[in-house]
Parts: sequence; structure tokens; C-alpha cells
Amino acid sequence: MRPVKCRFTCFVSCLVSILSSCIVVSAQEIRIDTKLAVFEVTVRNDRGEPASGLTANDFRLYENGNLRQIDFFEPVRNGRRPLSIVFALDVSGSMSVQEIERLKSAVSAFAEKLAGYDAYFSIISFGMNVRSELSFTNRRNKLENALDRLGRNRNGLSTHTYDALDFAIRQIGKKSMPWRTKTIPRRAIIVITDGFPVGDLTTPKLVIERAHAANTSIFNIILPSFLRTESGTKRVPTPLEISGVARATGGCTFVAGTKRPDEILAEIAEEITGSYAVAFYPDQNAEIAREQHVRIESVHGFIVKQNRDTYMLAK
Repeated sequence: MRPVKCRFTCFVSCLVSILSSCIVVSAQEIRIDTKLAVFEVTVRNDRGEPASGLTANDFRLYENGNLRQIDFFEPVRNGRRPLSIVFALDVSGSMSVQEIERLKSAVSAFAEKLAGYDAYFSIISFGMNVRSELSFTNRRNKLENALDRLGRNRNGLSTHTYDALDFAIRQIGKKSMPWRTKTIPRRAIIVITDGFPVGDLTTPKLVIERAHAANTSIFNIILPSFLRTESGTKRVPTPLEISGVARATGGCTFVAGTKRPDEILAEIAEEITGSYAVAFYPDQNAEIAREQHVRIESVHGFIVKQNRDTYMLAK
């Protein structure tokens, strides 16, 4: 009987080991969406080209100046990360019919470029009012139908751009693809406008704070027919550019001058799909009321752009 008892003991030990391993994995999965401090980063090499194929070992992460372990890392490209993208489209009275048609065509081409990804799109329009045109979907026919309806919603002279961004961030928080147990979605808002917000109740500062909390990047496309010049020679930056909402959230501002909107959206698609989620479990002994500062570096000396450089500990 002793050999049988020995085998039984070994079996129990193995079972306990397996169950313990499962518990650890489960705990890690549950904590992904509750405790991790997540940062989106994009990287360019010494030639200014997007750096792809990187791993966690290619980065160093510092919290308040202290080197920390990277607990979660995953690229968008060749990864499992879903994409949640909101198009915020200016349909105010200052937008011409031709601009509306061009942006509809550009958005459609953008969605086609991301056809190989687990991508979900939403559309909101804004002018005097902010309106949801399409909730998150991965069905192209619904996207096309929502774009076709845009031309019938134009009214008013004000342009509530920051209110639209706030609306888009809240929509991402409530209706976008949720964090999954083994990955984190890439979230972005793409604004196509003339760049002159008017009549907003929401401030750029509040937009940045809420975008950081939602781990969302903002990309601006300033349309060409409304670029204002000083003395007819030098373009004056628009208020949307000056606000810094794109730069502060890890996005970019593009001016559609020599490039068409669809060409710019192709660049934005490359930027979004070329990003990496870099995350770690914060030190729970840190001071909760204080902002925690995070710096992410490339071990190769490449240029790293973060969507934020601070976070607040969850209470």
C-alpha cells in the first residue's frame, strides 16, 4: 500500500501546484483592469522611423525616479489588442459640403485600412450641438450608413469641439470594448475640424484630465479650406492646436494642406497600430493624494512618446 500512498501523495502535490498556478494567473487577469497603471507609447528610431517589433526588454520604466518592473506589455500590431476609435466630425455651419464629402470618404478609407484588426468605430458629429451618429460597431455597413447621414445634420454657427471631445471620452468609458482579462484595448479619438472651437462649456484642461483617466489619445486633423493666415503669408495656429490636447494625450495634430485627409488618416492608422501598452502594478505604499510621475525610456536611445506622464493611485 505504501507505493499507492506515495503515488496519491504525489498526485495531490501536483494538483495543489496546478491549482495554485491557476489562482495566480486568475489574480493577474483580474488585476489587469483594476490596478495596473497603463501607458500607451509610440517609438521612433534614430532615423525618425516607427520602431516595430519591440519587447518589454527594450524599455525601462521609472516611477518617481525609481526603476520599476514592467508587469504587462503588448503591441497593437501582431497582438490581441482591440481598437476603440471615435471619429468626432465637425459639421458646423463653417464646413462646406465638399469638406463633408471629403471627410466621409477619408473615414471610410481609414476603416478599410484597419480591416485586419479587431477594430470598433463610433461617430459623433458636432457644431452647435454634440450628437452621437453611431455607437461602437465593427460592421462596415453601419459605418457607411452613418457617414451618409452626416450631411443632413448641419446647423448653427458655433463649434463645440471640447464638448465633443468630452462626450467622446465618456462614450469610450461607457460603450467601448471593455478591458479584457488578458489584454487592454487601444483607445483613440480622431477629430476632423476647422480648428476653431466656439461656445464650449468644457475646457481643454478638463479634456486632457479625462483623456488621461480613460487612457485615450486624441488626434486632430485641421482641414485646409479654413486655415487662416496673417498678412496672407503665414498660417496662424488654430486654438485647437494651441490647446495642446493632442500632444498631452500622446496624439498628434495634422494640418491638411499638401496632404489629403485620407493620407493623414493613413498616417494616424500607422501611429495607432504602431503603439505599445506598457503597464505596471503601482507601489500601494505611495502617497495616494500625490501625482505619481512615470518616465518610459528606450534602452536603444530611441524617441519614446507617452500618452501621459503621471497617474493617481486608485483609492
